[in-house]
Amino acid sequence: MAQVPAEPKIYHIVHVDRLPSIIASGCLWSDAEVGGRSAPGTTIGMSGIKTRRLSLSLASHSDLYVGDCVPFYFCPRSVMLYLIHQANNPDLAYSAGQGPIIHLEADLRETVAWADSHRRRWAFTLSNAGSRYFEDRSDLANLHEINWRAVQARDWRTHKEGKQAEFLIEREFPLQLVGRIGVHSQNVLSQVRKALSAAPVKPPVEIIPDWYY
Repeated sequence: MAQVPAEPKIYHIVHVDRLPSIIASGCLWSDAEVGGRSAPGTTIGMSGIKTRRLSLSLASHSDLYVGDCVPFYFCPRSVMLYLIHQANNPDLAYSAGQGPIIHLEADLRETVAWADSHRRRWAFTLSNAGSRYFEDRSDLANLHEINWRAVQARDWRTHKEGKQAEFLIEREFPLQLVGRIGVHSQNVLSQVRKALSAAPVKPPVEIIPDWYY
């Protein structure tokens, strides 16, 4: 079993055309919040799973649902990104591939500190929080329970469940916590930089091929 990274990072993927509305809001909203707001841009998730997550409660916070939280993976190049890249899943309406998808990277411990200071609950799961059988924790002392070998694996065919471990933060995730944005191409990098010109905080943007398939 791989050790817990000294400085764990978390990753949220989103279509680049969502970035202007994220900047305008100053944050990422949970699916529960987005449902009551106008959120222009392309949806890349599976609608059926998004709906199910609204009814899946967390063991560590019994009155908090997965869909009430902004989700992150503990790695780039996620299983979800692979499905987007393949563009052949019947449950996925989006079919334009991984090219326009950007990764928002943040520091886990910095995010938890912000959440605690702003009374936002958080948790992490040991597998996909969209399934009906995940386990969750709300103490960083339990980070060793994540299968870090699976999280870090590039070939995850035998590590699929552990690869999909998630970090969940209640209601919102502020843009100021984004430490870096990873993109697929120069074209998308230019789009991101143009959008960030209107942002009060401007995290560095990098083309990172290793974050993609």
